[in-house]
Amino acid sequence: MAPRKVLVLDVVGLTLELLRHAPRLKALASDGFVAPMDGVLPGVTCTAQATLLTGALPRTHGIVGNGWYFRDQAEVWLWRQSNHLVQGDKLLAELATASPPVTTANLFWWFNFHSGANFAITPRPHYFADGRKLPDCQTDPPELREELTAKLGTFPLFQFWGPTASIASTRWIADAALFVLQRHEPDLALVYLPHLDYDLQRFGPRDPRIPAAVAAVDIEAGKLIDHARATGREVVVVSEYGIDEVRGAVAINRVLRDGGWLSVRDGPCGELLDPGGSRAFAVADHQIAHVYVRRPCDLAAVQALLERTDGVERVLDAAGKHAAGLDHERAGELVALSARDRFFAYHYWLDDARAPDFARTVDIHRKPGYDPSELFFAPDVPALKLRLAATLLRKKLGFRYRMQAISLDPGLARGSHGLLPATPETAPLFLSSSRRDACEQVAMRSVKSRLLARLRGG
Repeated sequence: MAPRKVLVLDVVGLTLELLRHAPRLKALASDGFVAPMDGVLPGVTCTAQATLLTGALPRTHGIVGNGWYFRDQAEVWLWRQSNHLVQGDKLLAELATASPPVTTANLFWWFNFHSGANFAITPRPHYFADGRKLPDCQTDPPELREELTAKLGTFPLFQFWGPTASIASTRWIADAALFVLQRHEPDLALVYLPHLDYDLQRFGPRDPRIPAAVAAVDIEAGKLIDHARATGREVVVVSEYGIDEVRGAVAINRVLRDGGWLSVRDGPCGELLDPGGSRAFAVADHQIAHVYVRRPCDLAAVQALLERTDGVERVLDAAGKHAAGLDHERAGELVALSARDRFFAYHYWLDDARAPDFARTVDIHRKPGYDPSELFFAPDVPALKLRLAATLLRKKLGFRYRMQAISLDPGLARGSHGLLPATPETAPLFLSSSRRDACEQVAMRSVKSRLLARLRGG
């Protein structure tokens, strides 16, 4: 069988339960097949994408979450982009040395830097010394950025994440992917369509606004499906996780601080977490939290404290991490799992007056954990619109500024993810325009081999 060209759409948050609101994707499934995937723990973007593209669990590829504690630096870093962080046998790296050659495009999938793709696009703003942040993207080859900006305008970073996140960023990504497909015709194109994730986390999967969000991303996916079908390209659709309805956050670091385990550094910018000085602290990542415990003799006490904390369903020790495939050196000594209707907050300060200065900003790289509040404008800040207008004026005039628009209440979020799926209907899905390997359930670890078979014509 001759090798095929393949388009892979990552429609984040899409499940069998939501597919009925996506007519284009549903029609694609009727021609091929759709099945739930078993998922991976934790069910978060970086881990799921690493599993999809390596065919391995976190114990092998090392992506234990959207971020983790870098022990040698004594710092927590989230949302790193270097592909060198992904360990194991990686799909794009294998295809880069394939014979005959296979051309690839990595269009907004994570760990995008130096992934081995022939064509790559990923968000990368410019950070000025005066505090300004200018939206932009990084591409490979570099001239692709100029072509896309001329055709589509600047990448809409502030619609990609934050309280103004919207379909605009997904539309830009879809149009950019269409440009790459038409101009360069890569054999494999990976395209990330994030829109559905925003409203699912904001409002929860049962909210009446969700069908419209599904329909909106379906339109953008449809543009790419039309091109794929017109050019004989096979289409595969995956998602990373399903979203659970939640009713509140577990402030796990406050629990550890109250217990005397966590240390902070106080100063003019508020209290800052001191990971290296803490006997135990947590990197909160949706419904899981890596708990880093400095001394082995403290493990039992920390585990017991967390196990009796409201909203914590389970705490994985060494044996539990091994059973879950999370026994990698980057993981916490303990891994806490929330109850399905709860999630973890990174907040470690006990008095909001001592919150760090970045807490009310969209700052995914400085916060030592995920913050769903970044999807909302703060409802508790007086005259917020006037304050934001004044801040934007300072930005335009070239002055230093701080965009304090975010609430300190993580409980605004009504959807979260990270646990293994509760039911097939709420699990991540695998959808193909071909019935060649149809089955009732797809292992997330099998996606890499399925894509290789398609590319090789097998």
